[in-house]
Amino acid sequence: MEIIIITGLSGAGKSQVAAVLEDLDYYCVDNMPVTMMPRFAELIIATQGGYEHVALVVDSRALRDIGELFRIFDEMEEIGCGHRILFVEADIETIIRRYKETRRRHPLTSPGVSVEDAVKKELSMLAPLRDKAHDIIDTTGLTLRRLQQRMSKRFIGEEEHKPLSISIKSFGFKYGLPVEADLVFDVRFMPNPFYMTDLRERTGLEEPVKDYVFSLDVCNDFFSRLCGMLDFLLPNYIEEGKRYLVVCIGCTGGRHRSTAIAHALSEYLAGQGYPVDCIHRDIEKDVYTPYTTTNE
Repeated sequence: MEIIIITGLSGAGKSQVAAVLEDLDYYCVDNMPVTMMPRFAELIIATQGGYEHVALVVDSRALRDIGELFRIFDEMEEIGCGHRILFVEADIETIIRRYKETRRRHPLTSPGVSVEDAVKKELSMLAPLRDKAHDIIDTTGLTLRRLQQRMSKRFIGEEEHKPLSISIKSFGFKYGLPVEADLVFDVRFMPNPFYMTDLRERTGLEEPVKDYVFSLDVCNDFFSRLCGMLDFLLPNYIEEGKRYLVVCIGCTGGRHRSTAIAHALSEYLAGQGYPVDCIHRDIEKDVYTPYTTTNE
Protein backbone atom coordinates (compact mmCIF):
# COMPACT_ATOMS: atom_id res chain seq x y z
CA MET A 1 0.00 0.00 0.00
CA GLU A 2 0.98 3.65 -0.31
CA ILE A 3 0.33 6.61 2.00
CA ILE A 4 0.17 10.16 0.66
CA ILE A 5 2.31 12.52 2.77
CA ILE A 6 0.89 16.05 2.50
CA THR A 7 3.50 18.59 3.52
CA GLY A 8 4.80 21.98 2.48
CA LEU A 9 4.74 25.61 3.47
CA SER A 10 2.54 26.90 6.27
CA GLY A 11 -0.32 28.90 4.76
CA ALA A 12 0.07 27.27 1.36
CA GLY A 13 -3.13 25.23 1.72
CA LYS A 14 -2.25 21.79 3.12
CA SER A 15 -5.56 21.56 5.00
CA GLN A 16 -7.49 22.47 1.85
CA VAL A 17 -5.58 19.83 -0.11
CA ALA A 18 -6.44 17.27 2.59
CA ALA A 19 -10.11 18.29 2.38
CA VAL A 20 -10.08 17.72 -1.39
CA LEU A 21 -8.51 14.29 -0.89
CA GLU A 22 -11.24 13.46 1.62
CA ASP A 23 -13.77 14.29 -1.10
CA LEU A 24 -11.84 11.83 -3.27
CA ASP A 25 -12.49 9.15 -0.61
CA TYR A 26 -9.11 9.32 1.12
CA TYR A 27 -8.84 8.79 4.86
CA CYS A 28 -6.86 11.83 6.07
CA VAL A 29 -5.11 12.43 9.38
CA ASP A 30 -3.88 15.92 10.23
CA ASN A 31 -0.62 16.57 12.11
CA MET A 32 0.21 13.06 13.23
CA PRO A 33 3.56 12.96 15.12
CA VAL A 34 6.12 11.58 12.69
CA THR A 35 7.36 9.00 15.22
CA MET A 36 3.88 7.42 15.20
CA MET A 37 3.75 6.98 11.43
CA PRO A 38 5.28 3.47 11.24
CA ARG A 39 2.90 2.17 13.89
CA PHE A 40 -0.01 3.81 12.07
CA ALA A 41 1.14 2.17 8.83
CA GLU A 42 1.18 -1.22 10.57
CA LEU A 43 -2.40 -0.71 11.76
CA ILE A 44 -3.53 0.29 8.27
CA ILE A 45 -1.86 -2.76 6.72
CA ALA A 46 -3.50 -4.99 9.36
CA THR A 47 -6.95 -3.97 8.14
CA GLN A 48 -6.18 -5.86 4.91
CA GLY A 49 -7.70 -3.35 2.55
CA GLY A 50 -10.00 -1.62 5.03
CA TYR A 51 -8.27 1.66 4.19
CA GLU A 52 -7.24 1.69 0.56
CA HIS A 53 -6.54 5.42 0.29
CA VAL A 54 -4.77 7.17 3.16
CA ALA A 55 -3.13 10.59 3.52
CA LEU A 56 -1.19 12.17 6.40
CA VAL A 57 -0.66 15.90 6.84
CA VAL A 58 2.78 16.80 8.21
CA ASP A 59 3.68 20.45 8.79
CA SER A 60 6.89 22.20 9.75
CA ARG A 61 6.15 22.00 13.48
CA ALA A 62 6.69 18.24 13.25
CA LEU A 63 9.77 18.46 11.04
CA ARG A 64 12.55 19.61 13.34
CA ASP A 65 14.77 16.92 11.80
CA ILE A 66 14.15 16.18 8.12
CA GLY A 67 16.63 13.33 8.32
CA GLU A 68 14.47 11.64 10.96
CA LEU A 69 11.48 11.84 8.63
CA PHE A 70 13.44 10.16 5.83
CA ARG A 71 14.50 7.40 8.24
CA ILE A 72 10.85 6.88 9.16
CA PHE A 73 9.97 6.62 5.47
CA ASP A 74 12.62 3.87 5.15
CA GLU A 75 11.13 2.10 8.16
CA MET A 76 7.68 2.24 6.58
CA GLU A 77 9.06 0.83 3.33
CA GLU A 78 10.50 -2.13 5.25
CA ILE A 79 7.05 -3.12 6.53
CA GLY A 80 5.52 -2.86 3.06
CA CYS A 81 4.12 0.67 3.17
CA GLY A 82 5.22 3.00 0.42
CA HIS A 83 4.82 6.77 0.45
CA ARG A 84 4.17 9.56 -1.99
CA ILE A 85 5.18 13.09 -0.96
CA LEU A 86 2.80 15.84 -2.00
CA PHE A 87 4.45 19.21 -1.39
CA VAL A 88 2.12 22.23 -1.23
CA GLU A 89 3.54 25.70 -1.80
CA ALA A 90 2.62 29.26 -2.75
CA ASP A 91 4.61 32.40 -3.39
CA ILE A 92 5.70 34.50 -0.42
CA GLU A 93 3.33 37.39 -1.18
CA THR A 94 0.33 35.05 -1.28
CA ILE A 95 1.24 33.41 2.03
CA ILE A 96 1.76 36.77 3.73
CA ARG A 97 -1.62 37.97 2.45
CA ARG A 98 -3.36 34.83 3.70
CA TYR A 99 -1.90 35.25 7.18
CA LYS A 100 -2.98 38.89 7.24
CA GLU A 101 -6.50 37.96 6.16
CA THR A 102 -6.90 35.17 8.72
CA ARG A 103 -4.93 36.99 11.46
CA ARG A 104 -3.26 33.73 12.36
CA ARG A 105 0.34 33.44 13.48
CA HIS A 106 2.92 31.75 11.29
CA PRO A 107 4.44 28.85 13.30
CA LEU A 108 7.99 30.14 12.78
CA THR A 109 7.39 33.78 13.72
CA SER A 110 8.73 35.15 16.98
CA PRO A 111 9.50 38.59 18.41
CA GLY A 112 11.54 40.40 15.79
CA VAL A 113 10.83 37.79 13.09
CA SER A 114 8.34 38.90 10.40
CA VAL A 115 6.04 36.61 8.45
CA GLU A 116 8.23 37.13 5.38
CA ASP A 117 11.34 36.08 7.31
CA ALA A 118 9.47 33.07 8.73
CA VAL A 119 8.37 31.93 5.25
CA LYS A 120 11.92 32.24 3.90
CA LYS A 121 13.24 30.26 6.87
CA GLU A 122 10.65 27.55 6.28
CA LEU A 123 11.50 27.42 2.58
CA SER A 124 15.12 26.75 3.43
CA MET A 125 14.26 24.21 6.13
CA LEU A 126 11.92 22.21 3.85
CA ALA A 127 14.09 22.35 0.72
CA PRO A 128 15.37 18.74 1.10
CA LEU A 129 11.80 17.49 1.45
CA ARG A 130 10.66 19.48 -1.58
CA ASP A 131 13.54 18.01 -3.61
CA LYS A 132 12.24 14.48 -2.88
CA ALA A 133 8.56 15.33 -3.50
CA HIS A 134 6.68 13.18 -5.99
CA ASP A 135 4.12 15.93 -6.60
CA ILE A 136 4.30 19.70 -6.10
CA ILE A 137 1.17 21.85 -6.12
CA ASP A 138 1.49 25.63 -6.20
CA THR A 139 -1.76 27.13 -4.87
CA THR A 140 -0.88 30.72 -5.86
CA GLY A 141 -3.95 32.07 -7.64
CA LEU A 142 -5.53 28.62 -7.67
CA THR A 143 -9.29 28.51 -7.13
CA LEU A 144 -10.88 25.69 -5.17
CA ARG A 145 -12.41 24.35 -8.36
CA ARG A 146 -9.06 24.26 -10.17
CA LEU A 147 -7.45 22.60 -7.14
CA GLN A 148 -10.14 19.91 -7.19
CA GLN A 149 -9.63 19.33 -10.90
CA ARG A 150 -5.86 19.09 -10.53
CA MET A 151 -6.09 16.72 -7.57
CA SER A 152 -8.67 14.54 -9.31
CA LYS A 153 -6.49 14.24 -12.38
CA ARG A 154 -3.38 13.37 -10.40
CA PHE A 155 -4.80 10.96 -7.86
CA ILE A 156 -7.70 9.20 -9.55
CA GLY A 157 -6.83 9.84 -13.19
CA GLU A 158 -9.94 11.88 -13.92
CA GLU A 159 -10.51 15.53 -14.69
CA GLU A 160 -13.72 15.32 -12.69
CA HIS A 161 -14.44 13.21 -9.61
CA LYS A 162 -18.13 13.04 -8.88
CA PRO A 163 -20.71 15.71 -9.68
CA LEU A 164 -22.52 17.88 -7.21
CA SER A 165 -24.62 15.76 -4.85
CA ILE A 166 -28.06 17.23 -4.19
CA SER A 167 -30.50 16.61 -1.38
CA ILE A 168 -34.08 17.72 -1.98
CA LYS A 169 -36.09 18.14 1.20
CA SER A 170 -39.79 18.92 1.65
CA PHE A 171 -40.86 20.42 4.96
CA GLY A 172 -43.63 22.27 6.76
CA PHE A 173 -43.03 25.84 7.87
CA LYS A 174 -45.15 25.18 10.97
CA TYR A 175 -42.40 22.82 12.14
CA GLY A 176 -39.49 25.18 11.44
CA LEU A 177 -36.92 25.70 8.71
CA PRO A 178 -34.39 22.91 8.04
CA VAL A 179 -31.13 24.16 9.53
CA GLU A 180 -29.03 22.52 6.81
CA ALA A 181 -30.80 24.31 3.92
CA ASP A 182 -28.74 26.02 1.21
CA LEU A 183 -31.78 27.12 -0.84
CA VAL A 184 -35.35 27.47 0.46
CA PHE A 185 -38.46 27.86 -1.72
CA ASP A 186 -41.86 28.68 -0.22
CA VAL A 187 -44.84 27.19 -2.11
CA ARG A 188 -47.56 28.33 0.30
CA PHE A 189 -48.85 30.69 -2.41
CA MET A 190 -50.45 27.70 -4.14
CA PRO A 191 -53.96 26.45 -3.28
CA ASN A 192 -53.73 23.98 -0.40
CA PRO A 193 -55.04 20.43 -0.97
CA PHE A 194 -55.55 20.18 2.79
CA TYR A 195 -58.85 22.01 2.36
CA MET A 196 -60.15 19.43 -0.12
CA THR A 197 -61.79 16.57 1.77
CA ASP A 198 -60.86 13.92 -0.80
CA LEU A 199 -57.16 14.94 -0.72
CA ARG A 200 -56.68 15.96 2.89
CA GLU A 201 -55.55 12.60 4.23
CA ARG A 202 -53.40 11.80 1.19
CA THR A 203 -49.83 12.99 0.56
CA GLY A 204 -48.02 14.64 -2.31
CA LEU A 205 -46.54 11.27 -3.23
CA GLU A 206 -49.98 9.95 -4.21
CA GLU A 207 -51.30 10.46 -7.71
CA PRO A 208 -54.50 12.37 -6.82
CA VAL A 209 -52.54 15.03 -4.93
CA LYS A 210 -49.76 15.21 -7.54
CA ASP A 211 -52.34 15.50 -10.32
CA TYR A 212 -54.13 18.28 -8.49
CA VAL A 213 -50.99 20.27 -7.66
CA PHE A 214 -49.64 20.04 -11.21
CA SER A 215 -53.01 20.84 -12.72
CA LEU A 216 -52.52 24.37 -11.38
CA ASP A 217 -51.10 26.86 -13.87
CA VAL A 218 -49.29 28.67 -11.03
CA CYS A 219 -47.58 25.41 -10.03
CA ASN A 220 -46.40 24.62 -13.54
CA ASP A 221 -45.16 28.17 -14.03
CA PHE A 222 -43.29 28.05 -10.73
CA PHE A 223 -41.83 24.61 -11.41
CA SER A 224 -40.59 25.65 -14.84
CA ARG A 225 -38.92 28.74 -13.38
CA LEU A 226 -37.43 26.69 -10.52
CA CYS A 227 -35.91 24.17 -12.90
CA GLY A 228 -34.55 26.99 -15.05
CA MET A 229 -32.99 28.66 -12.02
CA LEU A 230 -31.29 25.43 -10.94
CA ASP A 231 -30.13 24.77 -14.50
CA PHE A 232 -28.28 28.08 -14.20
CA LEU A 233 -27.11 27.74 -10.58
CA LEU A 234 -25.82 24.17 -10.45
CA PRO A 235 -23.01 24.46 -13.05
CA ASN A 236 -21.89 27.66 -11.33
CA TYR A 237 -21.90 25.96 -7.93
CA ILE A 238 -19.80 23.17 -9.43
CA GLU A 239 -17.40 25.69 -10.95
CA GLU A 240 -17.05 27.34 -7.54
CA GLY A 241 -16.17 23.97 -6.01
CA LYS A 242 -19.34 23.12 -4.14
CA ARG A 243 -19.82 19.39 -3.59
CA TYR A 244 -23.13 19.19 -1.72
CA LEU A 245 -26.34 21.20 -2.01
CA VAL A 246 -29.53 21.03 0.05
CA VAL A 247 -32.64 22.43 -1.64
CA CYS A 248 -35.69 22.74 0.60
CA ILE A 249 -39.30 23.14 -0.55
CA GLY A 250 -41.72 24.27 2.12
CA CYS A 251 -45.48 24.52 2.49
CA THR A 252 -47.64 24.87 5.60
CA GLY A 253 -47.54 21.30 6.90
CA GLY A 254 -45.03 19.62 4.59
CA ARG A 255 -47.52 16.96 3.47
CA HIS A 256 -49.03 17.97 0.13
CA ARG A 257 -47.66 20.79 -2.05
CA SER A 258 -44.02 20.74 -0.98
CA THR A 259 -43.90 16.95 -1.12
CA ALA A 260 -45.28 16.77 -4.65
CA ILE A 261 -42.94 19.49 -5.93
CA ALA A 262 -39.87 18.12 -4.14
CA HIS A 263 -40.49 14.68 -5.62
CA ALA A 264 -40.91 16.09 -9.12
CA LEU A 265 -37.79 18.23 -8.72
CA SER A 266 -35.69 15.25 -7.62
CA GLU A 267 -36.85 13.32 -10.69
CA TYR A 268 -35.99 16.27 -12.94
CA LEU A 269 -32.47 16.68 -11.50
CA ALA A 270 -31.81 12.94 -11.57
CA GLY A 271 -32.70 13.08 -15.26
CA GLN A 272 -30.01 15.76 -15.66
CA GLY A 273 -27.43 13.31 -14.29
CA TYR A 274 -27.07 14.60 -10.73
CA PRO A 275 -26.91 12.25 -7.73
CA VAL A 276 -30.11 13.16 -5.87
CA ASP A 277 -31.83 12.01 -2.73
CA CYS A 278 -35.27 13.19 -1.70
CA ILE A 279 -36.40 13.46 1.92
CA HIS A 280 -39.88 14.37 3.13
CA ARG A 281 -39.22 15.57 6.64
CA ASP A 282 -42.76 16.28 7.83
CA ILE A 283 -44.91 14.09 5.62
CA GLU A 284 -46.27 12.07 8.54
CA LYS A 285 -46.75 14.96 10.95
CA ASP A 286 -49.75 16.75 9.47
CA VAL A 287 -52.16 13.81 9.42
CA TYR A 288 -55.79 14.96 9.61
CA THR A 289 -57.83 13.69 12.53
CA PRO A 290 -61.56 14.51 12.19
CA TYR A 291 -63.26 16.24 15.09
CA THR A 292 -65.83 14.05 16.84
CA THR A 293 -68.22 14.54 19.72
CA THR A 294 -69.53 12.00 22.19
CA ASN A 295 -73.03 12.12 23.61
CA GLU A 296 -73.12 11.05 27.22
